[in-house]
Amino acid sequence: MKLEIKKKLADKWFSDLQILICKEFLKLEKNLSFINPLKYLYKFEKNKLKLYERNESKKFDKIVLVKNPVNPDLSLWLGAIERLQSANISRLGLIHRGFSSQGKSKYRNNPEWQIAIDLQRKLPDLPLILDPSHIAGRRDLIFDLCQTALDLNYDGLMIETHNDPDNAWSDSKQQITPKNLKELTKNLTVRRITNNDEVYLDNLDSLRAQINVHDNQLINILGNRMKVAEKIGLLKKKNNVAVLQSKRWNEILGNMILEGEEKNLSEEFILKVFKAIHQESINHQENILKNN
Repeated sequence: MKLEIKKKLADKWFSDLQILICKEFLKLEKNLSFINPLKYLYKFEKNKLKLYERNESKKFDKIVLVKNPVNPDLSLWLGAIERLQSANISRLGLIHRGFSSQGKSKYRNNPEWQIAIDLQRKLPDLPLILDPSHIAGRRDLIFDLCQTALDLNYDGLMIETHNDPDNAWSDSKQQITPKNLKELTKNLTVRRITNNDEVYLDNLDSLRAQINVHDNQLINILGNRMKVAEKIGLLKKKNNVAVLQSKRWNEILGNMILEGEEKNLSEEFILKVFKAIHQESINHQENILKNN
């Protein structure tokens, strides 16, 4: 199955929508299954999946939409999809509903957009649907999530809707009314994948060339930083000092967060980048300590 962004929905409320919304799935109810890789895959495997592995000639006609796992691990999501594909189940789609996080977040489940981007790169032919309601946990965040998904070329959206959200039996804070849904979809912008205008393409190539230069500079800077980290590792080894220096690490994080703010870089971004850099520095120093 290939779900595509459509301009016409079955619902009479809408006339010029370019978003695939949950109601469109109701038509497919008899031929649609949702799979949560961590919670349901084992049960699905025990009851159904092995049957199709033993009898490959048996056709599995249902559409299976695979939700992302709770843990922000691309390999878990890919593993679930590959397991289904190996059982001759080909009518697959992907549901992005966010990931758990130990840190502070305004979302109930962090989007972790890069995981979805990496999944699209590996599985470009599978439709990817965003569940902004589940990610947000509150209705005021839904619009921005939807717009980001469209900007990233998602194939559709699933938005929880209720005539009286405040009195819904569950998840009341993340639901919107049909009227709000209509307004939301009118305000969303569906962008073209590309533009063949020569001026646009020339400007884009120029800017991308600048990005390439900066990326190469980043790699060189990081490589040089690791060389310094290795020298620090040698010094610590000679003086029998532990690799991790918590006070120094906290100072670095604090300073970088402040400098990042001046460059319009979010604290979340700075933490991710410098935690990764710090871990790589520890790895280099550990190798120094282990080698005689």
